[in-house]
Amino acid sequence: MDLHIGYESVDPWPVTRTDTPDTKASTAGVSPKVILKSDPEGGTITLDSETIITGIPKEAWDYRLGNRSGLDWILDQHKEKTPQDPTIRERFNTYRFADHREKVADLIARVTRVLVEMVEIVEAMKGAKRDIT
Repeated sequence: MDLHIGYESVDPWPVTRTDTPDTKASTAGVSPKVILKSDPEGGTITLDSETIITGIPKEAWDYRLGNRSGLDWILDQHKEKTPQDPTIRERFNTYRFADHREKVADLIARVTRVLVEMVEIVEAMKGAKRDIT
């Protein structure tokens, strides 16, 4: 339980972050294109057209929250969504992923640590001897 409650203070998993400038976006004066896509087989997450995180172990995707992994849940929660109502869209739609990219990258590394350790705990519990009375 401490892992889940204290996820913000755990040591981040040693992932590798690669930033490659998106010259098209910078030339056009816009933020990099938001992608937020995971590749469990390759152990990578692409945040945007500039940032890729690699070195995420397969076990991080094995621990599920409902029907998806914790990493996919994070990506889904940070997508830019456009409200249908024009008034709300105009006045209150201020979320931009580019403003939060650094925090999301750090969150992914920390949650990866939690997920990997949770899989280890679950596997250890499966092998534990149980007294059934």
